[in-house]
Amino acid sequence: MKKSIVRALTGAAAAAALLVTSVVPAMAETVTIGIYEPASGDNGAGGKQETLGIYYANSVAPTVEIGGVEYEVKLDAVDNESNNDKAVSAASKLVSDGVSVVLGSYGSGVSIAGSQTFADGGVPAIGVTCTNPQVTLGNTHYFRICFLDPFQGTVLANFAKDNFDAQTAYVLTKQGDDYSAGLGHYFTKAFEELGGTVVAETFPEGNSDFTSYITSAKNAGADVIMAPTSTEAAALIIEQAAAQGVEVPLVAGDTWDSNVILNAAKDKAVQIYVTTFYQEGGNAEFDEGMKEFINADSTNLANNGGDDTVAAVTAMGYDAYFTALEAFKAAGSIEPAAVNEALWNVTYDGVCGHIEFDENGDAKRNSAFVKTANTETGAWDFVSEQSIQ
Repeated sequence: MKKSIVRALTGAAAAAALLVTSVVPAMAETVTIGIYEPASGDNGAGGKQETLGIYYANSVAPTVEIGGVEYEVKLDAVDNESNNDKAVSAASKLVSDGVSVVLGSYGSGVSIAGSQTFADGGVPAIGVTCTNPQVTLGNTHYFRICFLDPFQGTVLANFAKDNFDAQTAYVLTKQGDDYSAGLGHYFTKAFEELGGTVVAETFPEGNSDFTSYITSAKNAGADVIMAPTSTEAAALIIEQAAAQGVEVPLVAGDTWDSNVILNAAKDKAVQIYVTTFYQEGGNAEFDEGMKEFINADSTNLANNGGDDTVAAVTAMGYDAYFTALEAFKAAGSIEPAAVNEALWNVTYDGVCGHIEFDENGDAKRNSAFVKTANTETGAWDFVSEQSIQ
């Protein structure tokens, strides 16, 4: 697929053209990165935070040298609406816009839903925090920089066993949600292999009353409640669990790593533990710059949930952008096919750690951060860095 090059007349070149007759003004070459993220729907909050990291990275490095030519990097963002059906049209727009590579999405379901559209259009995609194995399985165009759910589920199961001596786990997942079902499955598998018992239930799309599910968890004698859900559902679960006096820990994966969760848990008698990709404080320079970027613009602040907490997905969005730049450099081209081929051998040391891809296009990662919501300060407290041999 040919990529059209947008050329813009610069002020300096225009001035030179006035002085030198018949000299063609210098033109700026551009390359476009597509942002395939939810800005609305169940995962809109997380998608906005992931996108913030990409835009901040673009402000830090707005140009890239490709094959000896300096290119301005443009961003083309679409809203996949956290909806598998609407994801296809969002993906189609990026392909028709002529992007050279796509970043996203927050949410494995929409990543899987849009995958074939990217494949048919010949455009490579770099998943940022889509953790379901199906995203990269059986294709050569989708990559990702995050760990996978089999790993994350096992980390959570081990954590529940080792830290709470949990014998019974209640697992609540959302019907039709690839991420929720996948992480719930891998947690269940690992927990049962450790000798534990799992009581599992699912809730439908649009559900807002989790009272009966929480009652089921209490009646089952659960030592831990595992709920890999969107932040929207998670906030309701936390509020209703606190109202019912739930004393056992609530554990979840990366989607719960959000200030939406912190706000829901503030001043409530709940225990919350999450696995995630980054802990604020891990890179002081990045954190400082990211906070300045968030606070400098009211829209950025709103998209980050109203404060300057640095979410792990934001840091991952930042790293994904620079991974794409490395692919452009390695390819020496903005042609999507060349970028796709170059990605297999790209390496990058980001704020979230070292990035390189295995034979499936998955990042070679073997550790996750575990942190807990401090209900008094409204911040995340670091617990541990977990790995599995």
